[in-house]
Amino acid sequence: MNIQRIAAVAFKEWREIIRDRLFLSLAFIVPALLMVVFGFGLSLDVENVPFAVMDHDRSPMSRDYVHRFVDSRYFDFKGYARSEKDIDVLLADNKARLALMIPEGFQERLLDGRPAAIQALIDGTFPYRTRITKGYVIAINSAVSAELLSDHLARTQGLTPEQARATAQPVSLEVRYLYNQPVKSAWSIMPALVMFVLMITPPFLTAVGIVREKESGSIYNIYASTVSRGEFLIGKLSPYVAISSINVFVLWLISITIFEAPFKGSLPFFFAASVLYVTCTTGIGLLVSLLVRTQVAAMIVTAILAFVPSIFYSGFLIPVSSLSTGSQAIARFFPGMHYTMISQGSFLKGVGGEVLWSPVLYLAIYAAVVFGLGYLLFHKRIRA
Repeated sequence: MNIQRIAAVAFKEWREIIRDRLFLSLAFIVPALLMVVFGFGLSLDVENVPFAVMDHDRSPMSRDYVHRFVDSRYFDFKGYARSEKDIDVLLADNKARLALMIPEGFQERLLDGRPAAIQALIDGTFPYRTRITKGYVIAINSAVSAELLSDHLARTQGLTPEQARATAQPVSLEVRYLYNQPVKSAWSIMPALVMFVLMITPPFLTAVGIVREKESGSIYNIYASTVSRGEFLIGKLSPYVAISSINVFVLWLISITIFEAPFKGSLPFFFAASVLYVTCTTGIGLLVSLLVRTQVAAMIVTAILAFVPSIFYSGFLIPVSSLSTGSQAIARFFPGMHYTMISQGSFLKGVGGEVLWSPVLYLAIYAAVVFGLGYLLFHKRIRA
């Protein structure tokens, strides 16, 4: 292994990268752009849900019930509807995602100590938002019911407000959120977005960079040179690993500044693990470049190998633990899932190698296997 020959190959590849302005933009601008676009465009927070009300009772208690929703930051009041037909139109036109139907005699039944039923119509077009909205409605309704029951017990049984509340709600629940106290989706999305972007761009850069030499014919110079297979692969891939390592810092900076995601872990550990991860993803681009002969084919194959695992088998949108047993087994064969654990652990949980040594070990094994396959598949001869 000759260091000078490796440096010569790396320097030549770097000159090819900076000479092509489009390719240089792809290398440095696209990752940051993807991070910003997805960061602002992808939000799992369910807030300001538009809702309307059909109040047949029009009593002080029905108006108080509606104001519990109006005063909540999770709902956006669009006004009262005059008829059920208006409710149907609002829901069909997406002007409202929730409609509350309050029947006549609502206040009368409550004052008599009898239950009153309210109908909630929720737009089920987006199941995730529907389930969250249902949870909000149930939570507000439960709070109102507990308060009304407490008032009824205090009024009829001569209890103090504290005794009435304890009787109405004998089991109190205290919930504390760990690691993401304000429950902001941006805090959990940013670490996963780092994984996603670094799963997409390094394979594209590597695959296209190597395959274009095949198309131009300059790869034959390597075939005729004294550079060994190992020296060529290390020198060829070093600039792409270096570029992706710089992008790691850029993406980390975007996460903590623009999107204000907290970083609680060790920077040296996070960057070291990230370099190992981009080595894995760069290796995927190497394998693609050895299997195809055109840049178009390289982009298509890389898109399949990068997009599908990074979205469905990495914990990016769906926790891996929520997948089926077979899908969980598949996820373990891709580096995205393991790096997501590292990224989220470093950003939100503040843990390091003492806890995350297992995914780091996997990435190291994955990198060794990928580059081993690349070494076996690359041949310094013209293949017919």
